[in-house]
Amino acid sequence: MRDVVIVGGGPAGSTTALSLAAAAPELAARVVVLEKARYPREKPCAGALGARGDHLLHELGVDVDVPGAPVDGMSFRGVGAEVTAAPGRIGRVVRRVEFDEALARAVRSRGIEVQEGVRVDTVRNDEAGAILATSSGPMLARIVAGCDGVGSVVRKALGVGVGGLRAQVVEVDTEPVRGDPDRSLLHFDASDPGLAGYAWDFPTVVDGRPLVCRGVYRLKLDDDRSGDDPGPDVSALLAARLRRQGIDPSQCKNKRYAERGYEPATRLAHGALMLVGEAAGIDPVTGEGIAQAIEYGVLAGRFLARQLTGDDGRPSVAGWHDEVARSRLGRDLRIRTRFVRLFYGPSRPEVDRFLTETPDALYVGCQHFAAQPHDWLKLAEVLGRGAAQLLGVRIGEALGS
Repeated sequence: MRDVVIVGGGPAGSTTALSLAAAAPELAARVVVLEKARYPREKPCAGALGARGDHLLHELGVDVDVPGAPVDGMSFRGVGAEVTAAPGRIGRVVRRVEFDEALARAVRSRGIEVQEGVRVDTVRNDEAGAILATSSGPMLARIVAGCDGVGSVVRKALGVGVGGLRAQVVEVDTEPVRGDPDRSLLHFDASDPGLAGYAWDFPTVVDGRPLVCRGVYRLKLDDDRSGDDPGPDVSALLAARLRRQGIDPSQCKNKRYAERGYEPATRLAHGALMLVGEAAGIDPVTGEGIAQAIEYGVLAGRFLARQLTGDDGRPSVAGWHDEVARSRLGRDLRIRTRFVRLFYGPSRPEVDRFLTETPDALYVGCQHFAAQPHDWLKLAEVLGRGAAQLLGVRIGEALGS
């Protein structure tokens, strides 16, 4: 019997463990992290880590020193124009194969056991907590934190479904080519109006070599496909884009993966089971996940510490959904979820024009990504202009109908 079994040893799982150990060090020996692979293990991911994530880890006394590409800003290409904002160091691009292993080492240094190569096959609620069937045998837990990503076994046990905001993603690592954006920028290309998503070019470092991670993110909404039409294939879209950039797609190794967007109505806890990180849902607009997984983990660890050190001795995860909803992270994710159909729906041309004609909008986005203090005057101007433009679109639609 463990107090907490954390399923998944990525950023969400490791940060949950670190946060719990920081809040209640006496519980560390009663917690275990189960990771189905063995470190270092490859994890397809564009690797953009907003400085917000590093700030949160630093507050836990953890600094993850791994190779990476520093990022000072972003560029955004729309249908007819491109805009750039560079407010200073906003984050870095890391490789998950290195970053996740370093986080796991930090977890072990706090006295928490990390079991590698242990697959969780099933989990279910029980009178005493939860029972897990794993590749190394059965395990009992008072609480199970499902930090096991888009294919979460814990989420399946909760019976909440796969969700309606799902994304298909493909990426490759290539040498830099002529025409690439400045390596200090994260570049987003949303110039294809038929794609509910975007392409990207991010600086990265692989085995000490400065390369470029390129990819395509496509969001699939439950109501945007009819019949069996799967929509545009992300691999074909990326191959066409690579050829336009002068890169031979046949010489690139495609890495495909899926992502899940946050939906406010999704139940995040029941019985002894709770969902954390991408198992619960991340930003559906951009697919940003690492810093959000870390923020989820900080919240989860503190929440678990309170539950396990309570006076009644009966921990409960019943309040986890509300804990997330009340947090800064929860408010941020709700806003992004509401904007999904604005960004990728009929109003997209106006959104595109707003972003390319309002450089301060991207600047504010960079500050948010980095958790930098906001320039409130710029923020107010951006919100005012955005609201006015959107209202004009809505009035035009009403008059047209």
